[in-house]
Amino acid sequence: MFGMFKSQAALDLTPRNALVVSLIYCMGADGEMDPEEIAHLVSVLGPRATRENLDACMKYTRANKPDVFLAAVSPKLNEAQKLCILLNMVDSAMADGEAEAEEQALFTRFLSAFGMSEEAMGPHFQTLVAKNDRAVLDR
Repeated sequence: MFGMFKSQAALDLTPRNALVVSLIYCMGADGEMDPEEIAHLVSVLGPRATRENLDACMKYTRANKPDVFLAAVSPKLNEAQKLCILLNMVDSAMADGEAEAEEQALFTRFLSAFGMSEEAMGPHFQTLVAKNDRAVLDR
């Protein structure tokens, strides 16, 4: 009965909205949203992002499980868009220095739903490791 009070979370699953929703799922996977993850989300929202758009994406993630989202969005995205989302998820998961087990499991679900393999992601991971290893600047 109380379901009548719940409004439907309609969201146009554009590639950019798909990125934002994916990052929100990733940020919440471990049960907490770290400041570094929020900063990463803000950095990828884009210059035309609005608070209303972010709120709509948040509402969508609360109303839909990741598997529902993946089934709806996967056919709409091209390979470059899928790769962009996956790499941003890795950056978000690593923003606080360590990808939690829940974040890793979510990433694996996205990887599978997007039809990509861990082997194909290997070179991209190496690039992200090099990008994020700022300790080399102090050597």
